[in-house]
Amino acid sequence: MERAVYKPLPFRRLKTGAGYQRLIAYKAVQVDSPAIEVMTDMRNVSAVTISPDVLLSQATHAMVSRGVRLLFVVEPDGEALGLATARDTMGERPIKMIQEHGGKHGDLRVKDCMTPRSNIEVLPLADVLRAEVGHIVATLKNVGRQHAPVVDNDTLTGEEQIRGIFSITQIGRQLGMPLQAFEVAKTFAEIEAALAA
Repeated sequence: MERAVYKPLPFRRLKTGAGYQRLIAYKAVQVDSPAIEVMTDMRNVSAVTISPDVLLSQATHAMVSRGVRLLFVVEPDGEALGLATARDTMGERPIKMIQEHGGKHGDLRVKDCMTPRSNIEVLPLADVLRAEVGHIVATLKNVGRQHAPVVDNDTLTGEEQIRGIFSITQIGRQLGMPLQAFEVAKTFAEIEAALAA
């Protein structure tokens, strides 16, 4: 109901010792927790995006400044063209590009080293909703990747869209163990043994 007159709210003094609300970094999970609890949901967290024409050094800087290891490479209209990871900007891919085509690292652009949309493997949200954290860890280990995008269909257009992403680093934090510091276990028993150690 719209009011004709709105009264201002009263202020009061901040109490001594007051702090500020901090972001809850990660919810602790177990290997048998629902997988959705370790997915970064793009409805709640903005994706870090970059243009395909940006220099690799700028892409690396963007990752460092945002505390991520993956960028969504997009057109100005938001269409996903591919993914660029820290491995793509600082790993073997730039070196191979220079060896094969010549040039200097400083001249390479994101589009030169990104993983194009046609090569991106994704997990359907319907499968994720039936999975547990251990399934996601085993999946990432099986393909030897740090990340796994999750897709769903837009409720209005029906078009596929990236809905979220799994990061092995984040999953490790939520499990309370550094998954990148050792070979990621494939089975629940191996995961549980690592947690017990």
